[in-house]
Amino acid sequence: MKHIIILGDGMADHCIERLGGKTPLQYADTPYMDLLAREGRNGRLVTVPEGFPPGSEVANTAIMGYDLNKVYEGRGPLEAASIGYEMRPDDMAIRCNIICLANGCIKNHHGGHLSTDDARELVDFLDQHLGNDRVKFIAGIQYRHLLVIRGGNKHITCSPPHDHPDQPWQPLLVKPEEGYADIPEEGRMTASETADLINRLIIDSQQLLANHPFNLARRAAGHDEANSIWPWSPGYRPSMRTIAEMYPQVKSGSVISAVDLIKGIGHYAGLHIIEVEGATGLADTNYEGKAAAAIEALRNEDFVFLHVEASDEAGHDGNLDLKVRTIEYLDHRIVEPIYNAVKDWDEPVCIAVLPDHPTPVEIRTHINEPVPFLIWHRGIQPDSVTRYDEQSAVSGHYGMLRLEEFMQTFMNEK
Repeated sequence: MKHIIILGDGMADHCIERLGGKTPLQYADTPYMDLLAREGRNGRLVTVPEGFPPGSEVANTAIMGYDLNKVYEGRGPLEAASIGYEMRPDDMAIRCNIICLANGCIKNHHGGHLSTDDARELVDFLDQHLGNDRVKFIAGIQYRHLLVIRGGNKHITCSPPHDHPDQPWQPLLVKPEEGYADIPEEGRMTASETADLINRLIIDSQQLLANHPFNLARRAAGHDEANSIWPWSPGYRPSMRTIAEMYPQVKSGSVISAVDLIKGIGHYAGLHIIEVEGATGLADTNYEGKAAAAIEALRNEDFVFLHVEASDEAGHDGNLDLKVRTIEYLDHRIVEPIYNAVKDWDEPVCIAVLPDHPTPVEIRTHINEPVPFLIWHRGIQPDSVTRYDEQSAVSGHYGMLRLEEFMQTFMNEK
């Protein structure tokens, strides 16, 4: 049996008065996710272990079956892998957003939805002026980039910018972890020295970006500026077994995503990274291209992890109408064509649909709550659930699973 996970990042939510007390999943038109829920089995999943932040890097790693206590090293190393930067033993890699500050606050975490080409120009500019033998800026996709500090110390406390919209930025600057401030680590700076260095880079980036022609043009047009870096989620090079090593039925597999950190998880998991033209990580992503790539990959491989970011971005922006549309896009333009393509294959395909975490539009950040999931394959004995949503899943066959239990359950479906 082949396996595909279709993951709608941040798709789960809360009941919203504007939707008549429904969640976006309940309100949206999702005939194919409902079909799979009705013909398959359902449940809820805890995706974030105790003591970890409810980030996509944590939740997606857990969904793929990994014990976070053994493998977690933050977003930075995952994005380094996806970009193609091979970390040295003394490197510390940290995710580096380009964000928009306004009136002393974080206005948004994406610099006004930067394009990759515009962002690359800004990152190269920053590396030219702030990079040196110790510090290197590496361009990624859109607003998501990488800062590598040779000899950096990962024991620092950072504030993800998407968790703090409209909040003053200065109190959110990097701090050493409590108890680690001045503890030496062989070949590395102290945590205090690392925090001080990153905070200097933040301040210096603001001075440089304020006068960059790109931002001068945006300012003149009244658009959001991309006027500060914001590093967060540091780590060293992780050590992870591949999915093929953990699950012998997987001889080869692929990951499809527009997001660097998901590609990074896929890299360490031993999956092929499939690039889809027009995949953006936003609501304008190439849904049809992703679906077609997943179907083609399943013809030749045993496992596909298909990740769609759009609902999460809509949640962070507090855009309820867009979040509902992104859920409908996932259903009509991803789930429908994949289901129709594989449902009658000679070798059965097991399909799972789930988010990694909720990103409620009225909170605009990730939260640590269980998410609904469904599992379908030809011949599975259905449970009593007839719709795919947060509340219906409570009555599902699987009950409440935790962390790597999902992958174990999914891969052992017969």
